[in-house]
Amino acid sequence: MSARTSVVWTPEFLTYQLSDDHPLNPVRLELTMELSRGLGVLDGVDPVVPEPAGEMDLTRVHTPGFQTAVKSAPEAPFGVGHGLGTADNPIFFGMHEASALIAGGSIAAAREIAEGRADRAVNMAGGLHHAMRDRAAGFCVYNDCSVAIAWLLEQGYERIAYVDVDVHHGDGVQECFYDDPRVLTISLHQHPLTLWPGTGWAGETGRGAGEGYAVNVSLPPGTGDAGWLRAFHGVVPSLLESFRPQVLVTECGADTHAEDPLANLELSVDGHRAVYHALREMAETTAGGKWLVLGGGGYALYRVVPRSWTHLLAVALDRDVAPDTSIPADWVALAATRTRSPLPVSMSDGADPAFERWGGSFVERVDSAILETRRAVFPLHGLDPDDPRD
Repeated sequence: MSARTSVVWTPEFLTYQLSDDHPLNPVRLELTMELSRGLGVLDGVDPVVPEPAGEMDLTRVHTPGFQTAVKSAPEAPFGVGHGLGTADNPIFFGMHEASALIAGGSIAAAREIAEGRADRAVNMAGGLHHAMRDRAAGFCVYNDCSVAIAWLLEQGYERIAYVDVDVHHGDGVQECFYDDPRVLTISLHQHPLTLWPGTGWAGETGRGAGEGYAVNVSLPPGTGDAGWLRAFHGVVPSLLESFRPQVLVTECGADTHAEDPLANLELSVDGHRAVYHALREMAETTAGGKWLVLGGGGYALYRVVPRSWTHLLAVALDRDVAPDTSIPADWVALAATRTRSPLPVSMSDGADPAFERWGGSFVERVDSAILETRRAVFPLHGLDPDDPRD
């Protein structure tokens, strides 16, 4: 039997537009939903329409002073600080409302699972993982990932795993729960020496009672499908099997793709599809099937993100789309009104995401990253970092 899956969506998510020429353009969400509809992925799916996150929900993660700054920033003549008004996080009218709605969307997805209406729930507009307690950062105003996790903790959940596959380190979520052993954060990202925000080293393992519950896998630039999947399977399954989360939360940024303009990993859409399959499997085998799916980064707006996230929605709904599926002509016509860039013709890049599992030796370029992370955190979970069976 297929899992029950809820999809949280409202066209109002498209109001989170930092500026007309900002890399985080909501057209990627519009085109994802249109492509998913065109391929039948959303047939019969009635979206869950969210309410904005309220002050109490946001205060679990963000200071009242920061919330006040976000609300007042559009009318403040001299700026308000808190990371607002920068090139990454320009101020725009309706900023609080748009940001609170995305956070509310992730709470709505969490509520679908917590109240038993769904085993899986998706908020494609979510994944704003860089926002900190008292400041905006990295295109992110409110950290909906942390807000949803904090809401689940408030409901009595005691073990939540967060796996971040965005090309950038999931720093805001890590920091929010850095001393909390109830939340295991795992981030696979491009090496911090080569990409913003410059954090996410293997030695960042948590603080106090949270020691061992922050996990970071730093991948060298140029890592492709085979290396990325080798690293994932060399680290993530063992930790999730040991932790046994009650819910698996995933941030699924598509900016690891070779065509993404802001980073330097080299995954394909086919690789992304394999990643989403692996996350679905982990949810089934380690979290009782409970899977909260969030979007994230992704700046190849027309050629990559809509295809990647349509695969993500399809995987979450158990309606997998074959890689050789043709892109509908109606979607191409719509996308052509938004860009003059060449558009894809199928749901595949023609890549083979096959990989060799890590076997305890240094064979592939990513093996040093795998072993560094395993040696930093595996002993804290009673696992042998040098034994590929663990």
